[in-house]
Amino acid sequence: MMVKISTLEDAIKSFGFHLEMERNLSPQTCRAYLSDLRDFSGFMEGQHLDGISREKKDLEDFDQLHLRIYLANLYKRRLQKASIARKLAAMNTFFRYLIREGIIGVNPLAGVSAPRKDLLMPRHLSVDEVFDLLGDRFADDVKGMRARAILEIFYSTGIRLSELTALNREDVDFEQALIRVCGKGRKERIVPVGIPALKALKDYLEKRGSLKEDGGPDDRKGPLITGRNNERINPRTVERIVDKYMRMSGNQKKISPHALRHSFATHLLDAGADLRSIQEMLGHESLSTTQRYTSVSVGRLMEIYDKSHPKARGGSSQA
Repeated sequence: MMVKISTLEDAIKSFGFHLEMERNLSPQTCRAYLSDLRDFSGFMEGQHLDGISREKKDLEDFDQLHLRIYLANLYKRRLQKASIARKLAAMNTFFRYLIREGIIGVNPLAGVSAPRKDLLMPRHLSVDEVFDLLGDRFADDVKGMRARAILEIFYSTGIRLSELTALNREDVDFEQALIRVCGKGRKERIVPVGIPALKALKDYLEKRGSLKEDGGPDDRKGPLITGRNNERINPRTVERIVDKYMRMSGNQKKISPHALRHSFATHLLDAGADLRSIQEMLGHESLSTTQRYTSVSVGRLMEIYDKSHPKARGGSSQA
């Protein structure tokens, strides 16, 4: 017999199970959804709102007024527009799930508008800055070679931080120069990888003692990049490596590993790669996400304009 879900807390637990087991979303995505919903639940727990029992929080009692009170609280906390929009998107998905399951009849978020997000250009490095970052300053030891391999792979493939840390040795095909990546929603894709990145990776594995005599990894199931105790490297460690070598390159920009992903996409676009191919390599579900890089590449458009337009440099033309 199906248990009736009436409280917000029970509904969030049910939604979490749905995300993990039915939609097969990654653990990071599930945590993000549930974190936003628990922020809402925590706010409601501390409120004395008309029609809602502080102890019970019946779902059927929520209406648009309560959601607007929560939205006003988000603004009061000075959250960024993108964060507010993300929380409302999570809640909208949550309420649509409850409607589909017959738990509630109306979406209380209907008619509540999310803030218009500011258009932020993806942060990226120039080609010269990337070459400075990948210069000859890596120590000839396991940590130094690991750092080079990490930075080379990021720039060569454009994969996400979570995707890099999840790589196993069996995911790299050295002969075909390809890697298999498990992306968002656990969707797999094949991404080409450049020769410098493969060489850096081989040097690292060899230094770590993780290559056979024939040059292949000794344990095809093990993690590709390791940290302490030969366990899978922690994402925070990777972030510290990127930060350290940015400072060593003399660049004072504060960037995340994601900036190397943006650099990868921007430089491909600048060199003439089409958006569909870049979308496939980045693992974007929607082309509109990839199209952000067209804004970043305005420099390339200006260069084409300067070379092609007869009046671009102030010259005169005959009528």
